[in-house]
Amino acid sequence: MSKIGIYARVSTTDQDPQRQLDELRAFAQDTYDGPEIHEYADIISGTETDRGDEYQRLRGDIEAGHLDTIVVHELSRLSRLGAGEIHEFLEFCLSHETGIQDLEVGLEISLDDDLVDRAVSQLIAGVMGDLARVEHKQKLRRIQSGIDAAKDAGRWTGRPPAGFDVEDGYLRVNADEFLTVRRALERVEQGYTYAEAADGTPVAESTLRSLHNDRRDLYFYGEATDDRLQAAVQQLKPLEEPDIPSETTLPEQEIRTIVRDEIRRHQQ
Repeated sequence: MSKIGIYARVSTTDQDPQRQLDELRAFAQDTYDGPEIHEYADIISGTETDRGDEYQRLRGDIEAGHLDTIVVHELSRLSRLGAGEIHEFLEFCLSHETGIQDLEVGLEISLDDDLVDRAVSQLIAGVMGDLARVEHKQKLRRIQSGIDAAKDAGRWTGRPPAGFDVEDGYLRVNADEFLTVRRALERVEQGYTYAEAADGTPVAESTLRSLHNDRRDLYFYGEATDDRLQAAVQQLKPLEEPDIPSETTLPEQEIRTIVRDEIRRHQQ
């Protein structure tokens, strides 16, 4: 009985590796006689170079001699892990007496191949990986170029900060949420912990901490270094003075002590 490992790798959580696994499983069942199939699937961002837990598990099973052949949907996807990853993976498999089958292009590297056939197959696989890596980098550059162009046009990309919404690509103040965040930040300034200040609000403690560290002036004074935020917050100006302790304000007991000491000094 052949022991077949099928490996699927998709780039975002919006994709489901199940389709790839179904195709790989059907291929293995049609190609091999009563195969024992082991499944591995990773969901990893296309911008990440993480090998993935399932990829590591696959390599572990190959090294342990548990698999005869690996069937992948697209071997070229491994190129995102580095320029030499495909070649290294092929060498790793063959050194542990494991064959490789690429379903997308029908490339097969078998232990029964002679050295010339193996070399040609590995060369083809390497070229596939190089082309895929170049295409991936071009795609990332196009995405970044689009983001930069949107920023230059004053449009907001990504998730808006707390207290803001995005309408037609531009930031708009959500007054209720903005003022809720402002009141929570005021409580932090008044001595409450982040957890206490966030309690009863839709703002997470970690978010409140980040806003207090990075955007305190935005919520208290309507001031931001990002022109898009600065333009959006103008909708709420003028803002009332924040209800926070003055840096020069002394505790009442300390004031009384100072006054008492001054009176005594003048009485002497």
